[in-house]
Order: sequence, then structure tokens, then C-alpha cells
Amino acid sequence: MFTDFAYKIFEESIQKYHIKDTVDQTFVNPYAQDDIARLLFRKNWIDTVQWHYEDLIRDPEIEPNAALALKRKIDASNQDRTDLVEYIDSYFLEKYQSVEPLDDASINTESPAWAIDRLSILALKIYHMQEEVSRKDASSEHVQKCSAKLNVLLEQRKDLSTAIDQLLYDIETGKKYMKVYRQMKMYNDEEMNPILRGQK
Repeated sequence: MFTDFAYKIFEESIQKYHIKDTVDQTFVNPYAQDDIARLLFRKNWIDTVQWHYEDLIRDPEIEPNAALALKRKIDASNQDRTDLVEYIDSYFLEKYQSVEPLDDASINTESPAWAIDRLSILALKIYHMQEEVSRKDASSEHVQKCSAKLNVLLEQRKDLSTAIDQLLYDIETGKKYMKVYRQMKMYNDEEMNPILRGQK
């Protein structure tokens, strides 16, 4: 199943990040240029770094200038995340371009890559919730609560994976068809964001 393949890559990315566990480390993609695994690894790495950006910016002692610089990094990361999702959807569009949709084929509420985006985030939630369950300095009550949450996350992973694999199967067999609407984010565009436009 595609989700088993993708999830292993997400886990690999998360584990590799946490060897150094710093947002400033150099990114190295171990997969070949034309391999979908390369896009999946990069996608999750972006998510993992951003996860830790979000931790850092919540520091109550953070200096205002540092917080602003970090907010800029989070904005850039969000744009990179969106770009990667669109690249992954382009992969599926090309893969299934010869499939003839059935007469009663329907469209899904989200594209395959946006569902895979949620699976990548879920992998991060599971990793960090497992960390909380394994903490030696945590109270038994904390561990118990986090264990219950971890069980829910694992169930979500199973359900989401099943739904993604079913969607891909339906596209492959013509029961559903794909359309990709680019996100067309406006806030980074110097012509569309009135604040940026005013700076020109």
C-alpha cells in the first residue's frame, strides 16, 4: 500500500532530524531526483522543522526580534510545504493521466497529496506523543493521559491510511478523478498583499 511506503519515509525523516534535533541543521535528501520518495522525505522534513519552529516561538522569554525572525521562517516553511504538496499531486496527476474516468466518476473533497500531508503531520504527532508516554520524569497521570491520546492517534493513522489507499485505488480504476487547484496564496505576493505592495 502507498501509505505504508510513505509512512516509513516519514518515520525515517523524523528519526534523522532528531539525531541532531536542531532546526538549523543541514538538510540532505537520501533519495534520487526522480523518486517520489524524495518528495515525501522533503515534505516531512519541512513539517518536522516547522513543528520545532512552533515550539520555539511559544517560548514566553523569546525576544521580540527573534520572534519576528522565527515568524518569517514559519511563513517561508508554510510556502515550502504548500509547494511540496503540489509537487506530490503533480506526481499523481502524471501517474494516472492515462486513466479514463467512468461515466459516474466523482471528485474527492481533497487531493491525494493534501491527505498525505495530514498523514505526515500525524506521524509527527505520534512520534512526539510516544516521547511523552516514555518520559521518565513525567507523572503517572501524565503518562496515562498521553497513552490514551497515543491510542487515538494510532487509530487515526489506520483510518487515514485506509482512506488514502482507497482514494488512490478509486482514481486508478476510474471511480474518482483528480483535479488540482493551486493554493494561490496571496500574502507572500508583492502585488496582492497590500502591505507588501505599499513597500514597493
